[in-house]
Formats: sequence, C-alpha cells, structure tokens
Amino acid sequence: MKATLLAVAGLLGALTAVWALVPIGQKWFVRRFSSPHGLRWAVTSLGTMLLLSLVGYAIGPTYRPWLEIVGLLAGAGLIVGFLVAPAFRIHHGVASQPRRVLAIGAHPDDLELACGATLAKLADAGHEVRTMVMSSGGKGGDSSVRVTEAASGSDFMGASEVQVHDFTDTSLAEHGDEMVQAIEAFMEEFRPDVVITHSRNDYHQDHQAVHSATMRAARQHSSILCFESPSSTRQFDPSVFVDIAGYVDVKIHAVAMHRNQKGKPYMSAERVRSLAAFRGSQVKTTYAEGFEPVRLLGSAVGEF
Repeated sequence: MKATLLAVAGLLGALTAVWALVPIGQKWFVRRFSSPHGLRWAVTSLGTMLLLSLVGYAIGPTYRPWLEIVGLLAGAGLIVGFLVAPAFRIHHGVASQPRRVLAIGAHPDDLELACGATLAKLADAGHEVRTMVMSSGGKGGDSSVRVTEAASGSDFMGASEVQVHDFTDTSLAEHGDEMVQAIEAFMEEFRPDVVITHSRNDYHQDHQAVHSATMRAARQHSSILCFESPSSTRQFDPSVFVDIAGYVDVKIHAVAMHRNQKGKPYMSAERVRSLAAFRGSQVKTTYAEGFEPVRLLGSAVGEF
C-alpha cells in the first residue's frame, strides 16, 4: 500500500514538473496567471523535489527519514500551491454587453506588438476578437513559418478567427483596392463594433498602406482606434489608453511566439515591457497600451 502511494506521488511529481517545463505548459501558465514565471518555477521545483526524494527513498535506506520529510514537504507545497493558485489568476472584468472587435495589421507580428495585451484582455472579458493580417511577411522572414506564427499568436490572444492574406510584403500600397475589398468583406460578415489598425503616424510604408485601406473600408464606421507600432513616428499621440496590468507577460509571450523574427530589437521582452510602462506612466497606472482615436462612439466601445 505504502509503495503504491509513493509511486503515485512520484508520478504526480514528475507530471507536474514536466507540465510546467514544456511549451504548452508554459503557455498555460502565462495565459492564466499574473506572475506566471515564478509560479511555474515553484511548481517545477516542488515536483522535481518530490520525485527525487521518492526515487532516493526507493533505492536506498540510508537517508530514508530525511527523504521522507523532504517528500512530505514537497507534496504539501504542491497541494498548497494548487489551493492558492487562483489568487494569482489574471484579474479581468466580464463584459455585460460583449462587443465585436476587429484588429487589422500589415505583418504577422504587428498585432501582438501593438495591441496584444488589449486584445487578450478583451477576449478574456467576453468580447469577440477577430484579426486580419495583410501579408505573410515574406520579405522579413520565412512566410510559411510566419503565417503559422500569426495564427498561433492570434489564437493565444483569444481571437476567434484570423485571416492571413498574402499581399506583397513591403509593397502593400500596390494592393490598396484589394485590401479595401478584403476588409470590407470581413466587416460585412463580422460587423465589428470597434476597428483597430495602424496609425498614419508610422514610418513603415506597409503600415501606412493598411491604415489608408482601413480608413477607406471603414469610412462609415463609428469607432476606429489606431495602435502604436515599433515604427511609429514621434507624432504618434495616443489619447485612449487600455490598462493592461496582468497582461504584459501575455503580450511578451505572444510576441515571442514569432520566433522567425527573434533577435530584432523591438521583439525583446525588455522593449515590450518598457513601452507598456511608459504608456502606463502617462495615465498614472503601471502598464498601458495607447491608441489614437480616429473617431470613437462610447456606446459602441462599451467596457474596454
């Protein structure tokens, strides 16, 4: 009986440690907890400690009393951890009137970099988020990989659907009419309450092209917000801010999922966190994402 209990405890310790280490486990922690990395490593350490103490207990009698204590402490730590974990869940509201939000970016990683925390927060609150990406990013990386990363990133943020188009990277301005048609078709089907896209205050020609196409396609729409990209100009001047406390690690992880772009300075966790802190300081909170409103109807936006 005792041997069976020890075997079960060891197996649980091993499974817990492995789950916290593998990528899918890491994603699970980041998407649910506000201090995901500390919690993940605590679970990994306790699970490993439990497993090793039970293995040592099984193979030699020399230190069994000590190993028994270590095993009991590790097991108790895991139980306490599971009990208190809900206190570390990311806090978010629940929308009483869910809205439909459409986010449109030029390249596969644009949305995660610009408004990844906001989109995740909106999805968690019960709003429906869908995303559009206008190019597969072939000039800046491996397009086949980047399309997959765009889909994974949107799924991680909580989007219910993502469309990835293959208009020519770095030459999106040549596809203005086609992009307008694509956006109009998506809007006709989805009927978003809020549209989010690139700002006109952006150096990148593709970002400017997507901004222009969205303005044309959403010319009758009441609520359009423009997000901040790494290539935004000094004229970018947000006046709408979303408090993203609890979601910075979600954003950092969403950006890091674009491994094909790894190494670019603006993809670093430090840069992402610093910008969120800067925008947060502008509105006297810890972290925020800033948006320029083209126009914004309060009843359409509801609870952001």
